[in-house]
Amino acid sequence: MRLLEERIVRDGKVRDGNVLKVDCFLNHQMDIQFFGEMAKEFYSLFQDDNISKILTIEASGIGIACITAQVFNCPVIFAKKSKTKNIAGDVYTAKVESFTHGGTYDIIVSKEFLKPSDRVLIIDDFLANGSALSGLSSLVKDAGATLVGAGIAIEKAFQHGGDVLREQGLRIESLARIKSMENGKIEFC
Repeated sequence: MRLLEERIVRDGKVRDGNVLKVDCFLNHQMDIQFFGEMAKEFYSLFQDDNISKILTIEASGIGIACITAQVFNCPVIFAKKSKTKNIAGDVYTAKVESFTHGGTYDIIVSKEFLKPSDRVLIIDDFLANGSALSGLSSLVKDAGATLVGAGIAIEKAFQHGGDVLREQGLRIESLARIKSMENGKIEFC
């Protein structure tokens, strides 16, 4: 999506450790109108797949997932990173390693909200090493639901998580794929 690539070049900042900071429009301060444009693109890619639920992970993917769910006219489920008193009963869980936060944690979705009859589209802001996407995929599989695919705003293609998951048969549609971020310069695939 050319519009996203232009926005990354204009407003993104490359930090040490291959961190791309896009918090002025994507995952801290959110440009909702821009999310609407991304949602339309996700819809054009997955409109024929009869999506019944959108799944994301706490917290940065929630904004994009919600706007995308409006276009698909379906609910959003977000996997929580810790069990709370509000989640009663049985849950699906998976382990996820966070590239950004440098730790491993369990993600949790209540079985009440993810059913075998669901056709699930995962939406997230970033794909790097693929741990979050792999964990979310595992939750869908454990529920017996159908994983239609994943819509990713920004994929760091040089970290190869997307390659590994595509080789496993997961359909991944990334709106911007970054080939490299060397010397503060972003190069797209």
